[in-house]
Amino acid sequence: MHFSASVTCVVPRLPPAIDGVGDYALNLSRQLRQDFGIETHFLVGDSTWTGATHMEGFPISKVTEHSATALLSLLPSNPQPIATVFLHYVGYGYAKRGCPVWLVEALERWKANTANSRLVTMFHEIYASGQPWTSAFWLSQLQKNLATRLAQLSDSCLTSKELYADILYELSQGKQSQIPTLPVFSNIGEPESVPSLAERDRRLVVFGSRGNRLQVYQQSLAELSFTCQQLGIEQIWDIGPSTGLTLSAVDGVPVLEMGKLPAAEISAILLNSLVGFFDYPTDFLGKSTMFAAYCAHGLLPVSARCSPKPVDGIEAGKYYWFPDGQAKGLKNVSEVQAIADNARAWYQTHTLSVQAKTFAAHLVSHP
Repeated sequence: MHFSASVTCVVPRLPPAIDGVGDYALNLSRQLRQDFGIETHFLVGDSTWTGATHMEGFPISKVTEHSATALLSLLPSNPQPIATVFLHYVGYGYAKRGCPVWLVEALERWKANTANSRLVTMFHEIYASGQPWTSAFWLSQLQKNLATRLAQLSDSCLTSKELYADILYELSQGKQSQIPTLPVFSNIGEPESVPSLAERDRRLVVFGSRGNRLQVYQQSLAELSFTCQQLGIEQIWDIGPSTGLTLSAVDGVPVLEMGKLPAAEISAILLNSLVGFFDYPTDFLGKSTMFAAYCAHGLLPVSARCSPKPVDGIEAGKYYWFPDGQAKGLKNVSEVQAIADNARAWYQTHTLSVQAKTFAAHLVSHP
């Protein structure tokens, strides 16, 4: 089913910048083109971004400054039959303190002055909150106000977390009744089939951002060591930007620093590894591209922490293992394989192609 439509997609940054939202938007646009013939014109909201004017046939424009006028000059005007703007919203992507007033003002003016205009917003974040000594605390009201205006302005809203959908429903005051919740997809590919854990190298992978991996080595060495003992791990491979730590071994298990690698190489490594280890807030796993990658590649996801109750349907012991040193650990190979299988089955419900279908329906339906 091809719609041969085009959308203007507003993003904070795109590659070569390291930006999870940019990677997400680019992967999604590829799939929308492949499956539905929807073409994308990217608008980059970070005026300091440097990159090409085209990528894979997608034209790219960039705001020259953070002003409503600068953005408005790039948005589609009075089109036939309809102009769709697809916004990837994360406040901190468009403004240092997470308050992109200029962005919201531009979209309000565009909606008010453009016939047949449609705004679809993917909320990757809504607003921050924090301790009284942080700027997030003092600015959360303004961030909330901007998110409220966007939720009420948008023709459709989507998000990655059930809690966010509930908040958006409240903020929109009845404007949004159906808010799809789509956990993020793997940014490094989705293999069609995966080998069983028994066929793989006894390797544990620590993959992701520098901060997330630092957390593993600085806060959860006991859990990492216990996991290696329980599962007979022979090597730990660290994949991503350098942590700055000198990693040589964890309890006698050698650590290899692989550095940053192309997506295809990371995918090949994951397909032949036993464990994907992480120390990440388990209430937010639906938003983690690293967890998505582990699930998509059929590894055993192992978390250094544990949520007492399932969040976004992700349950400890079913979709990831928590190495509680008090417990006896995993009893047998089939128990390990069952968790890896469950995690992959959960992922299959929201693969990139499944999500593209949902986005396509919102991007081309009429107001």
